[in-house]
Amino acid sequence: MEHAVTRLLSPAHSEMHADDVHRQIADAVHQHGWAEHDAFLPPELVVALAQECAALAAAGSLTRAGVGHGAARTLQPEIRGDQIQWLQAGQSEACDQYLAIIETLRTGLNRELFLGLDEYESHFAFYPPGASYKQHRDRFRDDDTRVVSVIVYLNADWQPQHGGALRLHLDDAHAMGGTSVRDILPVANRIAVFLSTDMLHEVLPATRERLSLTGWFRRRA
Repeated sequence: MEHAVTRLLSPAHSEMHADDVHRQIADAVHQHGWAEHDAFLPPELVVALAQECAALAAAGSLTRAGVGHGAARTLQPEIRGDQIQWLQAGQSEACDQYLAIIETLRTGLNRELFLGLDEYESHFAFYPPGASYKQHRDRFRDDDTRVVSVIVYLNADWQPQHGGALRLHLDDAHAMGGTSVRDILPVANRIAVFLSTDMLHEVLPATRERLSLTGWFRRRA
């Protein structure tokens, strides 16, 4: 049975006021450390973003993602197998529309949770079939500016047998009904939001290409 708070089903984005969406996400993050919400973006925007990510992959424009950052960044495909491209304002109309919508989520989370979120960074993430990302937290050892992780999935017609779930490892404070893990399938137009410092998570391998926009709300250093 789906959890009534953290598994949030909604009408299309245009049919629900953005403030209500933000409040539901904020309430779930406050209570459980994470939230899942469907139909977050306009459907046509999801299609455009998926097409852009797939075109970048086909053109060889994505780079292999590393582990760590700065001088400590290394390529370890046995740990992390995705390919990425960071979003920049003005790179496409679709990306600019996405960034504008995410900006409203940032202000909504600040209003509801007083998190002091100051900026957003994000990249396209392309996982080839069989690629994964082992257990980790979204906080660097020497940098705690990432506060909230945000993932928006772009995969049409995704089925459970395709795999590729985001697996959240829940501690005692966040576990529900004795369940210590939560698997979120990367279904198109689904958003997953969780606290970057607290949530141990991983990306399970899939049998098909897996596309997403992965980003973080940050506070000032």
